[in-house]
Amino acid sequence: MTREFAVSVEGLSKKFGLKTVVDGFSMDVPKGSIYGFLGPNGSGKTTTIRMMCGLLRPDEGGGHALGHDIRTESREIKSRVGYMTQRFSLYEDLTVKENLEFMARLHAVPKPGEVVANALGEYELEPRAKQMAGELSGGWKQRLALAAASLHGPGLLLLDEPTAGVDPKARRDFWDRIRRLARQGVTVLVSTHYMDEAVQCDYIAFIAYGKKLIDAPAADIPDAVGLTTWRVEGKGLQPAYEALENAPGVDQIARFGSALHVSGLDAVTLDRALAPWRDRDGLTVAPAKTGLEEAFIWLMTGAQDNFQ
Repeated sequence: MTREFAVSVEGLSKKFGLKTVVDGFSMDVPKGSIYGFLGPNGSGKTTTIRMMCGLLRPDEGGGHALGHDIRTESREIKSRVGYMTQRFSLYEDLTVKENLEFMARLHAVPKPGEVVANALGEYELEPRAKQMAGELSGGWKQRLALAAASLHGPGLLLLDEPTAGVDPKARRDFWDRIRRLARQGVTVLVSTHYMDEAVQCDYIAFIAYGKKLIDAPAADIPDAVGLTTWRVEGKGLQPAYEALENAPGVDQIARFGSALHVSGLDAVTLDRALAPWRDRDGLTVAPAKTGLEEAFIWLMTGAQDNFQ
């Protein structure tokens, strides 16, 4: 059985002036998946997503989104896309309900009154329906923005740094709602540079300086990179850090609170480098699973800045 793709693109490239912002990007996005685009600021994540969804015309390459050609049928695609920007972009001098009513009219949804009433209930916004949007906290603004972006039942939902500046509980509630939409068949594309957002995604594409470094199911990426990682934990970590930083076999070292994560491609040489620290008083050295953060930093070390 062939898996259905919500988006399938090949060779997308985009220049602004003399700078290539996206370079030969290809990807298949399964329908109903949450796909994270992870990379530093300015890496081309948002530009890539906008081209994939027909919101921005590529200089080269092409493909399909929601069954439509991204070059020639962008209007059809746009009508089925919901877009939530990083900065709150609704009208702060309108109430919560008025903002949703405006979006319903903008998208020409059937039975707009009923749709708005359902959204107020589903997103638990009814008690704040008459409150000015500008008076909402960051978490409630985020909830309103998601309700507005999904009001017309989009097939694709684009999220640009969606949980920046909100508290952990609001972030958790937000992702619970995103997963609910995905279960209903909505395909979600998330642009982020936060690891705690990336781990919420089913798939992840690492992008740096306009190029895709890797894309795979989130759980498979650390193994695909090929790093072996050990955790050194205890007191007096600084001497260990300084000694291991340039030791043979240590390709990467990072501090996480009271522990060091020491990684390398050559497992045997890495093990030899760690051997002197195994019997040190107050320190424990144990195998650790390579995480997305170690994988991303490692991939970034080999990426070339296209703006240099």
